[in-house]
Amino acid sequence: MTTLSEIRNRQNERIDTSFHPSTRADTLVMLGHGLTGNKDRPQLVALATGLAARGWPCLRFTYSGNGDSEGRFEDSCITKEIGDLQAVLGTLSNDVKIAYVGHSMGGAVGVLTAARDMRISTLISLAGMTHTAAFVQREFGDVLPGAGLMWEEEDCPLSEGFVDDLNSIDNTLSAAESVTQPWLLIHGEADDLVPVQDSRDAFEVATCEKNLIELPGAGHSFGEEDYPKLIDAVDSWLVNHHGAHGAS
Repeated sequence: MTTLSEIRNRQNERIDTSFHPSTRADTLVMLGHGLTGNKDRPQLVALATGLAARGWPCLRFTYSGNGDSEGRFEDSCITKEIGDLQAVLGTLSNDVKIAYVGHSMGGAVGVLTAARDMRISTLISLAGMTHTAAFVQREFGDVLPGAGLMWEEEDCPLSEGFVDDLNSIDNTLSAAESVTQPWLLIHGEADDLVPVQDSRDAFEVATCEKNLIELPGAGHSFGEEDYPKLIDAVDSWLVNHHGAHGAS
């Protein structure tokens, strides 16, 4: 793999990463965050730490324009993040199987990428966003693009490009139908940002090997009490599809 500090997207913006080494040499778990997030969101750190303890090396990364990655937040959108994910995939050895874990909007990025990029061997969505246009209307319908902010966060201006991109995509259902990789979906039943129905709709149309786990009481970002459940579920999915540790 290319030195982590050298990972750059097609705009030549550096992608910030954190690597969790472990004992497996045949698989890498990549973890992508959601809107306004970064690689250091607690649920991603907890999941990567827990999986690495069970033998799965993990790579957390921050999409361009967010956190410590280069780029402007105003340019961030699903389409650009697909390019970021493909840039990271391009640095990895073809001998390594890639499991991609995407949270929220990062889940939409994963579905849209996996539907056309077989470098992703296994897909995992955490509170994945399916209805992108409905999300924009629901959360930012009363905010003026180019002038207002996302959730009144000073560092997160709502750009016209972001709104146009998510409206243009509308939903990820056609991509979900095209996913052929084993796909695990996990969603909190108390998610008030991306409704659990988003995962139910994606699961319904998917024709690949799939499983949907709904966590009672869990919110959008999951809580510390949910972390062991996430680790157990993802670990089991990986064992089933990438083989037990030490298996030939």
